[in-house]
Amino acid sequence: MHKLAPQDHPNVPAPSSAEVPHDAAGTIAGPGRLSLVSVGPGYRDLIAPLATEVLRACEVVVGYDLYLRWIAPWIEGKEIHSPPLTQERERAALALAHARAGKRVALVSSGDIGVYAMAALAFEEMREDDEFEVQVVPGITAANACASLLGSPLSHDFATLSLSDLLCPWHWIEDRARHIAQADLAAVLYNVQSRQRPDGVYRILQVMLEHKPANTLCGIVRNAYREEQQVEVVTLAELAQRQFDMLTSIVIGNRFTRRKRHWIYTPRGYGDWDTPEPSQAAQALPAQAVWVFSGTSDGNELARTLVEAGLSVVVSVASAYGAEIARREIPGAAIVEGRVGVERRRQMLINSSARCLVDATHPYATDMSAQLLQLAQELGIATLRFERPAAHCAAPAIHAADAAAAAAQACVLGRRIFLTTGTTTLRSFTGHSAATGRAWFARVTPDPAQLQRALDAGIPRAHVCAMQGPFSQAFNEALWRDLEIDCVVSKESGDAGGYSAKALAAQALGIPLIVIERPRLVFPREFASIATVVTAVRQVLAGAAP
Repeated sequence: MHKLAPQDHPNVPAPSSAEVPHDAAGTIAGPGRLSLVSVGPGYRDLIAPLATEVLRACEVVVGYDLYLRWIAPWIEGKEIHSPPLTQERERAALALAHARAGKRVALVSSGDIGVYAMAALAFEEMREDDEFEVQVVPGITAANACASLLGSPLSHDFATLSLSDLLCPWHWIEDRARHIAQADLAAVLYNVQSRQRPDGVYRILQVMLEHKPANTLCGIVRNAYREEQQVEVVTLAELAQRQFDMLTSIVIGNRFTRRKRHWIYTPRGYGDWDTPEPSQAAQALPAQAVWVFSGTSDGNELARTLVEAGLSVVVSVASAYGAEIARREIPGAAIVEGRVGVERRRQMLINSSARCLVDATHPYATDMSAQLLQLAQELGIATLRFERPAAHCAAPAIHAADAAAAAAQACVLGRRIFLTTGTTTLRSFTGHSAATGRAWFARVTPDPAQLQRALDAGIPRAHVCAMQGPFSQAFNEALWRDLEIDCVVSKESGDAGGYSAKALAAQALGIPLIVIERPRLVFPREFASIATVVTAVRQVLAGAAP
């Protein structure tokens, strides 16, 4: 223990327990105050004013030698303890001991103390019966600091990943990197390379290259906001040829990250994440057209009928597979492909002066329907809903309010369970608490994204049936008999979605059919037939209320 003057650079061993204050009876005094203080990347101007106030008010400072140099003006004359870099747990225990002794203690860390830093250790070592006050003072993380030197690469969703396997198994790190890459998130890599881990970073970069374009823009930042700072913009492919160290952070963009002058940035708005370039979602679209939001067979039939009636039509579908079908079945319509997001969709509707929206999405696509209702109200565009008629089938069925309720029932009634509910609900079944011992089968459309979602939900490859419906009763019977299915889960998708054929097949096989009930949204103008929708569209275009 010693007093720190501004010019001092302490590097002293941790004090013994005798140096920690005790009361006359030999027990530790209290209560005190423990402040977990973040001091940013190493540049004094980036230390938060709250951090400097706390440092001035504390009596004891615990931290690594390097960090104490940055804060020397605010801790002059304090009691200082600086165990070496590898003694993080000792530092945390020491700070807690002084807080228990009634002292005002600052445990100091670079960056943000709650991000890959000392705060977690302090909370781990803390006891439930500790009485001292605790304060966490946030700071600028390495990710924020590096991003600011590069421009704005983290303007959209991003992840951080430490490549140090000291506290985390390497296979976890690699698995997390793979999910980050598959999601095309921008990412910041911490603890990039050390003498003990010279090759790990290149394995991670290879994982990134398996799922991200080689020309993805990236940044290398060394010693951010410190002496010998280095900043460079490269491509993902070029990263694999470089050498790094523990003072380096790597920022990896997503497919939309752009370069302007010497900066890189990731657009803030939600683009079409299913296509390589957001400009594809902003293709030249006919002005004052009728927009049909489809993706179902009857939605495509409705759009084709409007085109055949001589109207200008834009069809919006969610997937590449849906676009392929729409182009084949609706010649003459402009096709917008992908989950473009509400911001991009708003701009397309405004720029093309859309005159009418027809929501012909699946009866269970309530999120999309709600978004269209909101946009239509905001933009003053007439909106019509084509609601697929329910099936009139007398075959028995067990009704469930939602996917969770259906999963609970399925786990009771069956062990080889066939799901025809689409991919969005699969995790409700495979992740159910009673799912152990059940064999799950799923029928999905033959689209790569749908197949991957089924696999990600835990459906075995051999249990995924990728095929385009609807299917006949005979086909369902043959398939389920061959797979020894003893329970089927479906949605009430109407005859256009093959509901009756499924219900009758389950009845013929004597197996239970569980049906997830349709959710309901209130639409101002709803129609149950294509002919009535076409008439209503004509009225809207003529300026009359349908």
